[in-house]
Formats: sequence, structure tokens, C-alpha cells
Amino acid sequence: METSVTCYSHGILLPRVSSQRSSSLVSPPSSFSASSSFKGLKSSSIFGDSLRVAPRSQLKATKAKSNGASSVTKCEIGQSLEEFLTQATPDKGLRTLLMCMGEALRTIAFKVRTASCGGTACVNSFGDEQLAVDMLADKLLFEALQYSHVCKYACSEEVPELQDMGGPVEGGFSVAFDPLDGSSIVDTNFTVGTIFGVWPGDKLTGVTGGDQVAAAMGIYGPRTTYVLAIKGFPGTHEFLLLDEGKWQHVKETTEINEGKMFSPGNLRATFDNSEYSKLIDYYVKEKYTLRYTGGMVPDVNQIIVKEKGIFTNVTSPTAKAKLRLLFEVAPLGLLIENAGGFSSDGHNSVLDKTIVNLDDRTQVAYGSKNEIIRFEETLYGTSRLKNVAVEVTA
Repeated sequence: METSVTCYSHGILLPRVSSQRSSSLVSPPSSFSASSSFKGLKSSSIFGDSLRVAPRSQLKATKAKSNGASSVTKCEIGQSLEEFLTQATPDKGLRTLLMCMGEALRTIAFKVRTASCGGTACVNSFGDEQLAVDMLADKLLFEALQYSHVCKYACSEEVPELQDMGGPVEGGFSVAFDPLDGSSIVDTNFTVGTIFGVWPGDKLTGVTGGDQVAAAMGIYGPRTTYVLAIKGFPGTHEFLLLDEGKWQHVKETTEINEGKMFSPGNLRATFDNSEYSKLIDYYVKEKYTLRYTGGMVPDVNQIIVKEKGIFTNVTSPTAKAKLRLLFEVAPLGLLIENAGGFSSDGHNSVLDKTIVNLDDRTQVAYGSKNEIIRFEETLYGTSRLKNVAVEVTA
């Protein structure tokens, strides 16, 4: 039995994840029909009764520049994803792609929650479907991109080769994604997530993270959220998956402040990287709060949600870089920097790094200005941000 995703220009069709209180997620045109695998796929409500959210309250107006002219763009807490995207970008193709990816994330969230985990792997079993959840997520995302009809090329950590999705080069996009970051901790019921970055045209090498037009995370924890940033539109925005299957805008982050919260990855590097060891000692001595799960998605997302803190993943002679620039580091860099934070590979923003090969890897830190200054100065003696005035509120 196949699991598939069908996206089309005016709607998106996916397996129905509903309760007795929920209605069909999206009503497709009569010319589209669900594949046989969707029929009869039932589950209890993900969250029970529909979540209550704060009534719509207008956020502060932000100015966006377009063709040299200023216009006031407003976003509201409580908007649907589609309403938000209509205001955030005039590019219909990008809106379609992000909607399709949102539907794939919703389906992955359901699959992760229903995964059966044994001693070696977590799998989903619907009919004759037997796929590890990371491979299933990979399959769903590729299908979403193919049926968006606006994606030219896509590649993932699981399939690190360019796959032709059939979309146009002119006006189309190329997408790189990590289908299920933290898949090794699904069995422990920790939060895991999807990461993806969107580049214009047909190139995923010879480009930088700064060339992205959008980046996002899907976060599968006690809540399911879709966190996205669009180049040229202020802020990083969080959408909550409601009981009826809709994405609702619940948070805008435009500033990462100073605060004593740290998430130190690759601590084994402290064995033969004395500078990294010194940095960790500083966090402990200064009584920073440790918030580390072993999953990059939740550890970086908490900086956006809490609007403070730092995430580090540093290399050493014996602990080499594991994080991939294309699939993880660059997309998360756009999310953090759009939220008002900073990123660093030790010397420069990760958004300035050219992606030479699909498998390029790097060390990285994300956080507030002062934390990135401290990171760069401790590891390399100087910081490009040193002369930038920053108010410390820790």
C-alpha cells in the first residue's frame, strides 16, 4: 500500500487525519481523488478538542521594501497559513510550495506519532507499508515537491543527489531537506523535526545560504508546529497544527535577546579543543541553564521561541563536523537571522558560506549577538561583531 501526497494549484490532498469532531482537511476539486491508501485511514484526534488560541490581535506593522518603494505589511496572530503567505510574498509559486510542504509536515507528524519502535528502528505499518519513519518522511516530502509543480530539483540527506521534480527552471525552485532530524531519538519519544531550505532556480551548489528565498522547520513534539522564514519579510513565524488539521499563526519572533541558556552539541570535541572546553566552562561557571535534547531542531527552535540563548556544535581534530551546510545549517541560519539572531562558523555568518558540494559540513553557532561575539572570540580571539553595540539584558 503506497503513501502519497498530492498537491495542486488550488488545494492539497493528503491522508485524512481526523476525529469525530474534525472535518476533511481540504476539499479537492472533483477531478482529483484520493489514492486507495488514504481511504479508511483513521485516527483519534491528535490533540482532543480544538485548541483555544488567543483572539486575533494585530502585531506591530512592519515595513517591507519592494522595488525601492516602502509599503506597510501587517501580519496577525490567528491567521491561517494561506492568509499569512498571501501577505508575506507575492510569489504564487513560493506560496504553493510552502503550502504543499506544510501538508507533508502534517502527515509526517501523524506518521511519527503512530510509529512502532523496536530495538533497531521505528516503522509505520499501514497495510503492507513497512518503512522506517525517516525514509517515509523522505518519500512524503519528495512527493509534495513533485506535485507542487514549482520545484525543479530536490535532494535530501537520505537521497543526497539532485532529483528532478519536473518543475520549471524560470520561476521555479530547488529544495534541500533533512526529512527527520533526530530520527534516532524517535523511540525515546523526544521531539524531532524536518528542516528544509528553498533556493530559486535550479542550483543547490555554487550558492549560499543567503540566496535562500525561504526556510522552515516542522517540529513534532507535544505540539506540532511549522516555523518558517521568508527572505525579505520580517521575522520568523510559528504556526500551530490545530485539531482540525489547519495551521494557525501563533508567534512572530523579530528579536533574539541576551539570556543565559545554552545548548552545547558535540561535547566530545572539548577533549582536544581547549577553546571549546573553555567556552563550556564559562557557561557552567556563569550558571547558564542547560537546555539540550540531542535533536538540532528543538535545540535551535527554543532560541526562536524563548527569544534568547545559544546553540553550539564545534569541531576538533578528532571530532569532525557532522552538520551539513545545505540540509541543516543554512536553512536554520535563515530562520535564526530572520528572527533577529546571528549565526557563525567561527568567523562569518553561515549564510555567507558557499555550498560547493551537496555534502559540505561545518561547525556552527546560533544565538544572540553577544553570545556569538563570545563564541567567536573564545574560539578564535576576535569577532566580526565586536564593534556592534548590543544591550545586554541577561
